[in-house]
Amino acid sequence: MATGRTHRPATRSRGIPEATVARLPLYLRALTALSERSVPTVSSEELAAAAGVNSAKLRKDFSYLGSYGTRGVGYDVEYLVYQISRELGLTQDWPVAIVGIGNLGAALANYGGFASRGFRVAALIDADPAMAGTPVAGIAVQHTDDLDRIISDNGVSIGVITTPPGAAQQVCDRLVAAGVTSILNFAPTVLSVPEGVDVRKVDLSIELQILAFHEQRKAGEGAAAEGDEAADDAPPMRATPVSRKGPDGDMPAVMPA
Repeated sequence: MATGRTHRPATRSRGIPEATVARLPLYLRALTALSERSVPTVSSEELAAAAGVNSAKLRKDFSYLGSYGTRGVGYDVEYLVYQISRELGLTQDWPVAIVGIGNLGAALANYGGFASRGFRVAALIDADPAMAGTPVAGIAVQHTDDLDRIISDNGVSIGVITTPPGAAQQVCDRLVAAGVTSILNFAPTVLSVPEGVDVRKVDLSIELQILAFHEQRKAGEGAAAEGDEAADDAPPMRATPVSRKGPDGDMPAVMPA
């Protein structure tokens, strides 16, 4: 099996937009679920609904892969799983190193979904000397002093940073210097990297803040709706008579029925 250090995905060279690349994992997840249920084909509408996008966008995304489906039949599920996996580089073996084996790092090391998606946790690295040699998910933790050798020995091209924010940039610099070209950053800080190095940031607090915004907006809309209902239930206001001059003197503008 090919290793990640010598084979790179072909998405950029083939001109697939970054927005499309970001949606490919969504399609793959939905297709994998269909495959596990032995569903042979799927329409663009059904797959788009399962992936949370509109069908026109899905068809446009698949056109970049050269996949257009069959009219009246749809897309072959197994072929699309293979095609998208190939485009994402998931038919290869990608050795991953996790740096920072605290609660989050240990949880990621124990996550069983990596292997089935082409990622192999090859090394666990931590700055705490007391952690050295401690097994986590069946892998012995190694000290950051040996980071360069660990990256080289395991052919790692993807690094995962789960350190405190103050240590993240230094760890990032060392990973890049050791040859790592892709970094997944869980530390709540912005990393500076040279050209040619890709960084994806996962900030759980930001995601929670976005959800809090939507919750606040929904609460506000609910309060406004309750106010409208209260207004609808209130007795109608009587018009205040306004006098105007008539031929026989003042008369009310609102005449009684």
